[in-house]
Amino acid sequence: MTDVPETKSRFMTPTQAADELNVKPSQIHALIKTGELRALQVGGRGMWRIGRRDLEDYIAEAYRRTAERIAAGEIADDGDAEADSRL
Repeated sequence: MTDVPETKSRFMTPTQAADELNVKPSQIHALIKTGELRALQVGGRGMWRIGRRDLEDYIAEAYRRTAERIAAGEIADDGDAEADSRL
């Protein structure tokens, strides 16, 4: 039997993107609305779709911003769960 690699579709729904980031779909819609997360509307009902690469770009940018904030002393980098909950 041949193992077939699992292929993921190029685009995901806001709910799928929310699952990837462990947030609620409303947070994804807010990111789309502010332009922080690139997305497109398709179909007659204007359903939102997020490209996998766009989500990866958003994640990379979030890591970059977080590293800058840590370097600037805006975020404690001591693993303090209490400090993390205030973010």
